[in-house]
Amino acid sequence: MGSNPTGTARKTPCCIVRGGTSKGVFFYEKDIPPAGPERDRFLLKAMGSPDVRQIDGLGGADALTSKVAIIGPPTHPDADINYTFAQVDLTRPIVDYIGNCGNISAGTGLFAVQENLLPVNDPVTKVRVYNTNTQKILNIYIPCRDGLAEESGDYAIDGVPGTSAQIKLDFSLTAGSASGQLFPTGKRADTWDIPGFGPLEVSLVDIANPVVFVRAGDLKLSGRETPREVDSNPVLLELLENIRGIGAQHCGLAGHPAEARIKSPANPLVSFVSKPRDEELKQGVNLVSRVMFMQYMHKTYSGTAGTCTGAAAYIPGTVANECAVLNGEKFGIGHPMGIMHIDMRVECSGDNVNIKMASFGRTARRIMDGTVYTMP
Repeated sequence: MGSNPTGTARKTPCCIVRGGTSKGVFFYEKDIPPAGPERDRFLLKAMGSPDVRQIDGLGGADALTSKVAIIGPPTHPDADINYTFAQVDLTRPIVDYIGNCGNISAGTGLFAVQENLLPVNDPVTKVRVYNTNTQKILNIYIPCRDGLAEESGDYAIDGVPGTSAQIKLDFSLTAGSASGQLFPTGKRADTWDIPGFGPLEVSLVDIANPVVFVRAGDLKLSGRETPREVDSNPVLLELLENIRGIGAQHCGLAGHPAEARIKSPANPLVSFVSKPRDEELKQGVNLVSRVMFMQYMHKTYSGTAGTCTGAAAYIPGTVANECAVLNGEKFGIGHPMGIMHIDMRVECSGDNVNIKMASFGRTARRIMDGTVYTMP
């Protein structure tokens, strides 16, 4: 490859990191334009959006691989790094900064250790990450050996081939991430009048990211639909987006439900849940769920949605709690590609809810270091 490429393109250092079941492009804050329209234009060009194939950029032509992590020095006294998450739309010139991504968060902890952004301790380094999107602290635990991040291990997550070292994430301090309240409507369950459908009981819960929970059966679904089955059903997609739009309005993310697709395309998420069958219970599934992300079904399950689902399942009075079968602090969510495991400890006393633990395991791997060239 030539050492002196054309000088018409902007040259920006970056790396690509897989975090959990997602993949993102990581930038240092100092290397990219400041927050605002210029930054958005840069990220769209870097990822190759808007274009469903993202053929002219680094995006992977999937919402789960069209993500960006922006890393900077800490602005919170209890943090080691700042982390801003950006979801880059594939087909529209939209960069969404509302909410966080739990999978990409795992990559930020690994990145911080690999870049020597904090002292490294064996056998585990705790990375305190300040997520600027939600203004919450995430504690991420990176296994280390001889002062380096451990790469090999026997931990597997459904949706990612092979095994690696387990990274633990604790999201227990992230209640009210988007709305400022664990229950944005003030209730554990509500009945909403959904356009074209009618009354529907829902629970809107906000921890890590806000999620609207509905019973799969109330939507005349089994709860075990595949992404292809849901994504090929435009009537169902419109119904789920209408539900999501009302949730966005309740969270203060959109002034009207119809604005949610533009103003907050990623949050809240929508989860339709169902009780596990006997064979699923034996496999460690405590709740079956499918979650909608960026107007389509998530192919696995997002880390933030998993945290919110786990919390909602342990809170009496929610739709998720009604459908869950609980047996201690180990909680398994059945999703399209397997099971996501969450360690949950929730204390409820009357109207008071205290999330004591919301921890889950991920793996992460740095895939590439390099330079992205973006045209003016």
